[in-house]
Amino acid sequence: MLPFSSLIVLDKSAKSPVFIQIATAVAEHIRRGVLLPQTQLPGTRALAAALGVHRKTVVAAYDELLAQGWIETLASRGTFVSPKLPEVQPLALEKSPAGPLSQQAGFDFHTKPLLAVPVLQGSDALSFDDGFPDVRLAPWDAYCRAYRSVVRKGFRKKLLFYGQMSGEHSLRAAMTDYLRESRGLPIDLDKVLITRGSMMAIYLVAQCVLRPGDTVLVGNICYTSGNLIFKHAGATLQTVPVDARGLDVDAIEALCQKMPVRMVYVTPHHHYPTTVMMPAERRLRLLQLARTYRFCILEDDYDYDFHYDSSPILPLAGADAGQNVVYIGSLSKVFSPALRVGYVVAPAEVIEELARLRRIVDRQGDNLSEAALAVLFREGEMRRHLKKAQKVYHRRRNLFCELLKTELGTAVEFTRPSGGLAVWAQFDPAISLSSLVQTAAANGLRFSDGIKYSSHLNATRLGFASVNESEIEQGMAILKKSISRYR
Repeated sequence: MLPFSSLIVLDKSAKSPVFIQIATAVAEHIRRGVLLPQTQLPGTRALAAALGVHRKTVVAAYDELLAQGWIETLASRGTFVSPKLPEVQPLALEKSPAGPLSQQAGFDFHTKPLLAVPVLQGSDALSFDDGFPDVRLAPWDAYCRAYRSVVRKGFRKKLLFYGQMSGEHSLRAAMTDYLRESRGLPIDLDKVLITRGSMMAIYLVAQCVLRPGDTVLVGNICYTSGNLIFKHAGATLQTVPVDARGLDVDAIEALCQKMPVRMVYVTPHHHYPTTVMMPAERRLRLLQLARTYRFCILEDDYDYDFHYDSSPILPLAGADAGQNVVYIGSLSKVFSPALRVGYVVAPAEVIEELARLRRIVDRQGDNLSEAALAVLFREGEMRRHLKKAQKVYHRRRNLFCELLKTELGTAVEFTRPSGGLAVWAQFDPAISLSSLVQTAAANGLRFSDGIKYSSHLNATRLGFASVNESEIEQGMAILKKSISRYR
């Protein structure tokens, strides 16, 4: 017998599992001709004794070699090096024409110029962003523990197989309970669909509700990505004025009297991007208009969980006697933008159709991530995180607004938001916002030039939640210095 204890050298401190080290070493000796085809290998017990490992480790190594085709097992005879080694000789294709390869497709395809807009990406740079959470506050350790737990139980709970198109059952149940308690939504499990973030939710609803030529009412300042989705579905957008109380409902009624309206997109709790809150009387009138003119209200409640000055006003969906509201939200603002989990609340028959549509877009979500989040809800970790984050963001909002007032003075006009994660800032017309953004970036601070919100308002969103107190002070000093060139 060959001296396998010398041929196979193991490093038990290495990251690679021992059985993989054994399999790799045997395969290499076969490849080099040390172990010839049809050579009989020692039994698992004998090789385990020679290498000083457990027999199951050698069994796993042999299974790996067998799966790769390096060895074969013959009944009542033993294990042998395969006479047909798994070496594949690639066949050469015809030589390509001389010269560089073309960078253009060799076939026709459809382009959507309206989708050619910049996509926001994360950065380690100091930033007054669009209004994102501070991912450093999220309970990542608890999430990792929950994730490990659901992975270990995955086979027993079918989490490692195809699941429900409407979302992992335990998270749907957790979200149903949470939305009932926190928002007063009178819902059951069959009215909830889990999605990969709120953008997928908007997309699915648009594909389900809209047909080419349908009219969608949106604010004259609103969520650009939502507009792209509606246009992509073939809808015609009509804009509605936005004032200090959100969408102008009188203007909505006037448009309904002139044309059939299929959908109204609204962010009533903290209007995006201006952060203003729609009062109760406007909400009730909007619900009445929806019943009268039979349009769908798509209520995007992207940051309901963060409200500071008073009790939040309950969503439109909570008072929707006519079943005209489709309510969407996301855990991205609660936990992290990287965690792509959103949800849709709608009549059960709509949820059923959305799930069918979701099947051909993404089949299902991430069962493991969704089940781990359900554990955080079930164990109270998510509620503790929300309570903590609420207090932290409240302090940051107060400091941010105080510094905007004391450090920037008349250069910026704003109203302190009652909730949310950002301030809507209107800059002095003498200050070129696009130029200011470049100057601030050169000095170490990033923020949006506001073009994606409006091309004429010289205003933008300045996020305060993702930066701590020290970073707020640092960023405000940079902003003040950058503005001084205009004074």
